[in-house]
Amino acid sequence: MLLGRKARQAWRLAISDPHGQSKYMTAPDKEDLRHGMHAPSRPSPVVLWIGGSCIVVELVLQAADFGLIGSPLWRSLAYQNGAFWPGLLRGWQANYSAQPVLMFVTYAFLHGGFGHLAGNMLALLALGRIAAAHIGQRAFAVVYTVSALGGAATFGVLAQSPQPMVGASGALFGLAGAWLNWDYVAHRRLWRLIRGAGFLAGLNVVLWFLLDGALAWQAHLGGFLAGWITVALLKRRQSGGWG
Repeated sequence: MLLGRKARQAWRLAISDPHGQSKYMTAPDKEDLRHGMHAPSRPSPVVLWIGGSCIVVELVLQAADFGLIGSPLWRSLAYQNGAFWPGLLRGWQANYSAQPVLMFVTYAFLHGGFGHLAGNMLALLALGRIAAAHIGQRAFAVVYTVSALGGAATFGVLAQSPQPMVGASGALFGLAGAWLNWDYVAHRRLWRLIRGAGFLAGLNVVLWFLLDGALAWQAHLGGFLAGWITVALLKRRQSGGWG
């Protein structure tokens, strides 16, 4: 999600010059995928940790917005220091030395409000608990993290606007990319892949209009590709593979 004018104003106030061995757990096999992967009754700890972290951050910022704790400026400060700002890759002055690197991760734990958070957390619950149950928590953490990084990198390269980006959707589209990879490996049907990718593309178009263009589709694209590629590479590392 792109942040609007208030966030950009907050940024201008903050800058002076705008210029044992690791082993992956059992992967879903073809039989699982052909008959559908069923969600476990409870999400895995890694999914709960990611979702809980995002929720806690937004709750703190909401409390600050309403003057219950801290200062109403906390949200602006969080965006200033944690959102993904494309300008930092093009010569803008950072608030602190590590910001141009850390923003590739921190943006995914920030959201634009409860509505934005709720949509992403529902998607995380739906996709995350199934994926983590079938590929293991370590592999899930790798896929999720690389997808978030890939989404940020693609946004940084393709975004034409200086608006900052926040939200976990880049990583979530990475999980969708992983899902489509598993489905394609199981069925080898190109039309299923095209149908799934077409649905995701259509979803982006609808959201773009609903959000009046404030959609970081670049992050969705980058996250999707990163998730697909990461799962394919993890498949090769795992003995026996998925095929």
